[in-house]
Amino acid sequence: MKRLIMINGAMGVGKSAVSRHVQRLLPACALLDGDWCWNVHPFFVTEESKWRVMDHIVTVLRGYLDCADVKNIVFCWVMQRREIAENILASLPLGDVKVSRFTLTASPETVAARLRGDIAAGLRDEDVIARSVAYLPLYAQDMGSVKLATDGLTASEVAREIARIVQREENHEA
Repeated sequence: MKRLIMINGAMGVGKSAVSRHVQRLLPACALLDGDWCWNVHPFFVTEESKWRVMDHIVTVLRGYLDCADVKNIVFCWVMQRREIAENILASLPLGDVKVSRFTLTASPETVAARLRGDIAAGLRDEDVIARSVAYLPLYAQDMGSVKLATDGLTASEVAREIARIVQREENHEA
């Protein structure tokens, strides 16, 4: 059985860093960061670009699901509404796939501090802080996922908790 691990949350909660650590903890694990499928400059959002990005994500995830060499797939992205994840899942062949969903959360102060580091490194623009903090309340809704607060934790610590939960689920399935 394959496992698809979906990790969502606002910008700055640690999705990408945590996902890289989870990938190292699980055997035969592929990683897809949804941002890689929407890497355009300047960044813009149109109906076509949203459709194309979703198509790219589903295509890559389907490829990993079809690959005999891959047992675990980690997918992280800003999915501020439950329907985004559910639309992706509905487009995938999940017959023999166990899906585990996680939502990473953090306080506005933690998010702002992390994003300031990205801004200083030239990775993000200044407006990202206000946009991300504005999105935080959306993740308090029922996302159909396990919620993990990342405040005061390293990416490695959060990844170990995700791996522990996933392994516990596997033990209960066996």
